[in-house]
Amino acid sequence: MRAAADTNPIEPRERYDRLVRAAQQLPPATTAVAHPCDRISIEGVVEAAQLGLIAPILVGPSARIRDAAQEAEADISKFPIEESAHSHDSAAKAVELVRQGKAEALMKGSLHTDELMGAVVARETGIRTARRISHCFVMDVPGHKDPLIITDAAVNIAPSLADKVDIVQNAIDLGHALGFPEVRVAIMSAMETVNPSVPSTIEAAALCKMAERGQITEGVLDGPLALDNAINEEAAAIKHIVSPVAGRANVLVAPDLEAGNMLAKSLTFLAGAAAAGIVLGARVPIILTSRADSVITRLASCAVASLVAEARRRSTAAAIR
Repeated sequence: MRAAADTNPIEPRERYDRLVRAAQQLPPATTAVAHPCDRISIEGVVEAAQLGLIAPILVGPSARIRDAAQEAEADISKFPIEESAHSHDSAAKAVELVRQGKAEALMKGSLHTDELMGAVVARETGIRTARRISHCFVMDVPGHKDPLIITDAAVNIAPSLADKVDIVQNAIDLGHALGFPEVRVAIMSAMETVNPSVPSTIEAAALCKMAERGQITEGVLDGPLALDNAINEEAAAIKHIVSPVAGRANVLVAPDLEAGNMLAKSLTFLAGAAAAGIVLGARVPIILTSRADSVITRLASCAVASLVAEARRRSTAAAIR
């Protein structure tokens, strides 16, 4: 965000503002906030609630939550508090609110990500589904017209081909929730040709064939694609790559966590991009914010969760009909 501010102080915020405005047209997502026991966590929750993005349920030791609110000079009197003993208990009780149908999103407070995700994936008491859980960054990249989804850069270290089917489907579903007119998925590698010596190119080809056979739905896939010919039409033309995705991808699927993480952080620190984060594949969207996130990034993450929650409401309503 700092680098972007040096070159164009308006453009990055405008794109995330579109997400926030879209979410503001919806009912706020009832969100269990696990252990919001520091000033930064409380500030993010209060601002998101004031904008109508979430309706928070604060889960944690009430005395510590109120102390944090006092430090932040934030009014939390209208928010229900679910008492817990410590951070692990906060995570467990926040997840239990989801299991009881009392929350349609989950948000990380001032506890470690591993504590929250451990409660999410617990075999008997968690909120896993048949889908593999995966993380998506919704990147706001200066000079790039639309938001760009990058997955998976935070959860799956070395995903198998079967894992990638779910990772891709989660990202496609997110693209539709965000209102993408068409979800164009680039399966990334270092090259755009299938090379038996490079496993990611073989998996990319397999994923594209699986999409053709209906094993991955509602998105347009192409791969393997290198970064340049995935997002730059001129680069794709030079390589004579003709497809609906090449040069126009709005979802980038990394071959592994290392590649995805380096790509996302390169865009953040070298291109001035902002990165809102969301975890998908559980019963509800999970907002994973960082202490280093800017205010607009935290709000954008809440907006993304709200849009995903609305998509799930509509899906449930359609299934009932």
